[in-house]
Amino acid sequence: MAQGTETPAGPPGDANPGASGTAAYLHRRTLRRGSAGWLLLTGLGVAYVVSGDFSGWNIGLSKGGFGGLAVAMVLMGVMYACLVFALAELSAILPTAGGGYGFARRALGTWGGFLTGTAILIEYILAPAAIALFIGDYVESLGLFGLTSGWPVYLACFAIFIGIHLWGVGEALRFSLVVTAIAVAALLIFAVGAFTEFDAGRLNDIPADTTAFGSNSWLPYGLLGIWAAFPFGMWFFLGVEGVPLAAEEAKDPVHSMPKALAISLAVLVFLALITFVSATGAQGANAIKEAGNPLVVALQGSGEPTALSRFVNYAGLAGLVASFFSLIFAGSRQLFALSRAGYLPRFLSLTNRRKSPYLGLLIPGVIGFTLAAWSGNGGRMLNVAVFGATISYALMALSHIVLRRREPELPRPYRTPGGARTAGLRCGAAPGRASPGWPCRPRRAPQRSAPRPAGCVRRPLRPSGPYRSTGRPRGRRRRACGCPRGVR
Repeated sequence: MAQGTETPAGPPGDANPGASGTAAYLHRRTLRRGSAGWLLLTGLGVAYVVSGDFSGWNIGLSKGGFGGLAVAMVLMGVMYACLVFALAELSAILPTAGGGYGFARRALGTWGGFLTGTAILIEYILAPAAIALFIGDYVESLGLFGLTSGWPVYLACFAIFIGIHLWGVGEALRFSLVVTAIAVAALLIFAVGAFTEFDAGRLNDIPADTTAFGSNSWLPYGLLGIWAAFPFGMWFFLGVEGVPLAAEEAKDPVHSMPKALAISLAVLVFLALITFVSATGAQGANAIKEAGNPLVVALQGSGEPTALSRFVNYAGLAGLVASFFSLIFAGSRQLFALSRAGYLPRFLSLTNRRKSPYLGLLIPGVIGFTLAAWSGNGGRMLNVAVFGATISYALMALSHIVLRRREPELPRPYRTPGGARTAGLRCGAAPGRASPGWPCRPRRAPQRSAPRPAGCVRRPLRPSGPYRSTGRPRGRRRRACGCPRGVR
């Protein structure tokens, strides 16, 4: 495991067991390493998101029009690009199954790690429950086996796909890659068919609301429509941040993880552009803005189903299955990491003979199935899942900033583009360890430092909170002298 990786042997605050006790504890809580190369990891990243290209995003047209959703999509794409590049650096430093939880624990302490891990766990337990409802709707609309959307379909989804995960991570990720490839191929075929009917004049055919500030044909609901379309701009990228959860099972995670994150984001950006433009230009923004299956409506309009529209309809089910399957994987690894660290009951991190966290798969599956069968409201569960994701994004980005400042000496095989400059502008130099009596040190290189007055010492604040046990200082250091501004 790379330098800096932490694998807790027990709950925070417990006395450290002996070497034999630690080895026995971890032996029963070890994942199968080296099971996923960069290709499988890339497929996992795309699988998290691909269902969003088939439906959901088009509701943003009813909030902001083509221009509003386009601006929201671009801004969300930039935000996810920054997040993914930061996670690529962090996952190369700390390749653990906890992903964002592991980064936050290292940077923000035990409570920061717990809050981040809990937010991620909420996202990855509720999202599969919501997608199970959507799969049931698709099965009913397609008339498969004469089934209707209900608890038997939801139970079959959880039972079949959790069973594949229990067989082993390598087999599970290969299955996910195959289903994802079918969904991506369907999107490419759809785009080719839709572009044959493309008309640029249909992109802005939603009537403008003359009472909205700044409204025009491209922004029919005004400038505020851009804000309203933000959640739907996220739909093209939501979930890609879950790739680092597979770092502990990856081949050479230091190199394969950044590569997989970058490629999966590039694939998602390409799919988002061609899907958004081709679907809107084929039948018009007004025709698909509230459709449950916008790609099918974009191909056939109000006419009879065609062979291509039927194929895309079935492929939409494949996209839902790919996302459902990958989100189950992500939730199990997050629960596994929190349990192994002692935040949750430790029996939840036990693995079977094929090194799969069986309780980490079964218990979230039971919760997800119960929520799907009891609630029946996929939209509400997705809103809560997005809320958890938003909290985790903020904490993971903060972790990147804090680690750049606090531990600049960590080996970074991959560095975020512009990260050093950005870290310098935002955070300044990394503070050293607190120790009364250390002389003030220059903020820049020693040859550029201002002269240090005699007797200058730096007096740290007394550590408290999550850093009390580590002795790390919180807040800014106080000076007992009148040092120049360039000296600390």
